[in-house]
Amino acid sequence: MSKASEVKSGNILRFNGELVAVEEFIHRTPGNLRAFYQARMRNIRSGKLVEYRFRTDEDVEIARVETNDYQYLYDEGDFFVVMDNNTYEQFNIPKNLFGDTARFLKEGMNVIIAFESDEPIMAQAPATVELEITYTEPAVKGDTSTNALKSATVETGVEIRVPLFINQGDKVKVDTRTGDYIERVK
Repeated sequence: MSKASEVKSGNILRFNGELVAVEEFIHRTPGNLRAFYQARMRNIRSGKLVEYRFRTDEDVEIARVETNDYQYLYDEGDFFVVMDNNTYEQFNIPKNLFGDTARFLKEGMNVIIAFESDEPIMAQAPATVELEITYTEPAVKGDTSTNALKSATVETGVEIRVPLFINQGDKVKVDTRTGDYIERVK
């Protein structure tokens, strides 16, 4: 057990039996009252925001979280199978930990996964990925108004919006958080 004064933003705590990520941790000393820590924490499982005031001498449990790079191998039902790049050990990671970014994963990509006592608690895909366009309509000559976009399907099966000059077979860089086209890759 640690004291509340040892907690920092970014720590993972076991709070009321749940794992929470500390987003903001501020020391407050209001006037002639006792000092306290105001914490804003997000529940890792549900994503719900929790606010709490810790006394400066209050005991808190800081969870031991190991974060590592893993290589995404393949999709298996409700899980993604990933491999540790150092030990070549394979793990099944629930798809819901990746959220919306899971639709952009392609075999061989590196992902970041956090474990707390052999249980995966967080998973993060790369911020941007390079994907090949498998299908898009050809651009019509003269149809070039400013910022005109058309639909295109990438190799993972996701449909995104791309500029008119992108053709089938081109590689594009895509933001995994928003699904937006960034640039064409040479």
